[in-house]
Amino acid sequence: MHQQVNGHSLGSDTQGRTSLKGDLREFLGGEVPLHQLDDLTKVNPVTLETVLRCLQARYTEDIFYTNAGCTLVALNPFKHIPQLYAPELMQEYHAAPQPQKLKPHIFTVGEQTYRNVKSLIEPINQSIVVSGESGAGKTWTSRCLMKFYAVVAASPTSCENHKMAERIEERILNSNPVMEAFGNACTLRNNNSSRFGKFIQLQLNRAQQMTGAAVQTYLLEKTRVACQAASERNFHIFYQICKGATKEERLQWCLPEGTAFSWLPNPESSLEEDCFEVTREAMLHLGIDTPTQNNIFKVLAGLLHLGNVHFVDSEDEAQPCQLMDGTKGSVRTSALLLQLPDNMLLESMQIRTIKAGKQQQVFQKPCSRAECDTRRDCLAKLIYARLFDWLVSVINSSICADFSSWTAFIGLLDVYGFESFPDNSLEQLCINYANEKLQQHFVAHYLRAQQEEYEVEGLEWSFVNYQDNQTCLDLLEGSPISICSLINEECRLNRPSSAAQLQTRIESTLAGRPCLGHNKLSREPSFVVMHFAGPVRYCTAGLVEKNKDPVPPELTGLLQQSQDPLLMMLFPANPEEKTQEELSGQSRAPALTVVSKFKASLEQLLQVLHKTTPHYIRCIKPNSQSQPQTFLQEEVLNQLEACGLVETIHISAAGFPIRVSHQNFMERYKLLTRLRPRTSSGLRSLCPAKGSSEQPLCAKEATLQPLLQDILHALPALIQTATTPSDPAKTAQIPLYCGRTKIFMTDSMLELLECGRAQMLEQCARCIQCGWRRHRLQKQEKQRRAAVIIQAGTAVD
Repeated sequence: MHQQVNGHSLGSDTQGRTSLKGDLREFLGGEVPLHQLDDLTKVNPVTLETVLRCLQARYTEDIFYTNAGCTLVALNPFKHIPQLYAPELMQEYHAAPQPQKLKPHIFTVGEQTYRNVKSLIEPINQSIVVSGESGAGKTWTSRCLMKFYAVVAASPTSCENHKMAERIEERILNSNPVMEAFGNACTLRNNNSSRFGKFIQLQLNRAQQMTGAAVQTYLLEKTRVACQAASERNFHIFYQICKGATKEERLQWCLPEGTAFSWLPNPESSLEEDCFEVTREAMLHLGIDTPTQNNIFKVLAGLLHLGNVHFVDSEDEAQPCQLMDGTKGSVRTSALLLQLPDNMLLESMQIRTIKAGKQQQVFQKPCSRAECDTRRDCLAKLIYARLFDWLVSVINSSICADFSSWTAFIGLLDVYGFESFPDNSLEQLCINYANEKLQQHFVAHYLRAQQEEYEVEGLEWSFVNYQDNQTCLDLLEGSPISICSLINEECRLNRPSSAAQLQTRIESTLAGRPCLGHNKLSREPSFVVMHFAGPVRYCTAGLVEKNKDPVPPELTGLLQQSQDPLLMMLFPANPEEKTQEELSGQSRAPALTVVSKFKASLEQLLQVLHKTTPHYIRCIKPNSQSQPQTFLQEEVLNQLEACGLVETIHISAAGFPIRVSHQNFMERYKLLTRLRPRTSSGLRSLCPAKGSSEQPLCAKEATLQPLLQDILHALPALIQTATTPSDPAKTAQIPLYCGRTKIFMTDSMLELLECGRAQMLEQCARCIQCGWRRHRLQKQEKQRRAAVIIQAGTAVD
């Protein structure tokens, strides 16, 4: 028996799986097995339980993609299945006349967006929102979609153009390993977790060929450089250079074998993502030459040594903190790699510069041990964040096309999923805030907009009760007071703020908000937000400082004195644009906070999404242990509830997905009026009595044009010819609704109309053929009689 993966035969001769369990078969009553249902809207009834059963049945059969109305559900298989993403399969979906009739796949979504761009129907630009919690497969999904577009959107005619297209595709695909090496890390939930959000804009020209791309990033978790949670790791790139460097490179970067680094936890763990050569090769393709690469890795090695610098409290508060025994060598090595004077590097961490008075007199104050650690961490985060932004700019300069050369784009949005850890801080607050906004975008586009359209068209719609998250967003960002505004205000006041005081202020100011809670069992100051995906507890300790994200001016000044070529480029001595610290120092205008900057970039992203045709892929993690063939119902159930999947299915299944304007409907189906003569009985045959349990939805007949009425009068006869005498119940309902400006119908009704139209065209063709044959026979008969008469006349003569 051939093995099936996602419904595609892989040609394996391994034995097939055993049949589904009895309780799953019982639901269907002996009809189509659950694993054969490609769309969750076909599950009956549509409930969380039945949807869960269907997904589990398909997962058991190695079928990982399932439609859910307007959404694609992607279950993470947690194993490599190269055949499922082969170029041959990409071409199969691309060449299919109707890709939606093939097995559900991310290539179906990819092909639909590509054809939408080719159709030139507004809005031409497309976007795909790939969502799901950490470890659900968002990064892999985005990567496969980029490969799909690289294959199908490259068909230039000339050889020169073909080589150019290949270079563009290669660079776009090579941006992935670089971004993942510097921006991804191993977390408790995912070995390759993206620690930043990204929006990839794939640019297409008028011939729908991919000419370039652009990457926009959001909220890099730069704190991970200096602080990693238990059992988690730093960014992949640090492990790559430590494991993949040659002996000569180890000497250059001062990375002897067996050296322990405080900022390199769990070095013994070996991951697929630790492949150094893949990253180096990709950087070369993006135009980052070997000397520049070595410069980057040398700076990163300097950060690792900086993490081994530790301080002890000074006995005299007037004196700077002393270095812990054995760490002086780390200062010298870090300074050597960063090409900084070691005394200046140490002094920038030990002593704080204060400007006071009208004359801006400069005072120096020794820092406490905690402040020394904070300044050390700040220095590392500052360098890494600038390096990451520079890499993104290099990638964009390598892959971005000239604005005049592209006319449309397909956007891939890959952002963090909802996060809830034992201890959550500002990073999780921003991540979950972004997910709330994206959930609102999804609800607005597919649920509210659809219901409103039905109401405008005069359809009496039974509204689906879905969970609205506006109250949560009001709590997070609402005006005039919200959690974000209170945290920002604490930053502007520039006063000492304890964690307990911040908790008290949030709870007292926002008291009575339905989405604000409090964990009475928590020993640490915190507050709880009831998110759309569930409650999350945020610790208030360090929240204000993280939001300020202060960079001491002396640290920036120190880096501007570096002789390292890379750092000289990242921290120019005379920058054209003044830094935020300099601007805020010269004027009393408050500096932008992390929350303010993130909120502004998020609003900008949503404006882009609102101007595109959105598509959604919901990635689901079957289990938290990343084990294949393991489907834990409780964990999947939580994710289904969080993404509002069932509400979407209800809308899609209960509504009318096919919509055609009155004019287009009349032009296409006016032939159907031949099915029955015009009557003055109105639409009674179309609408059963009010007592009927299956009364179709109709607008007032007075609003309909006469031709449209004639077509609608013919529908009962059309349906009656398509139903068997043993099943008269099907004629009780017409799966079509005539709105004020549009005709709404189901897929089955569209198929029935097309079948009736084909029959009428065939009848018309037969009539024409019969008429022509009759005409030809009559003509032949006349010619024969004329010939006989002529012959008879000739004989008489």
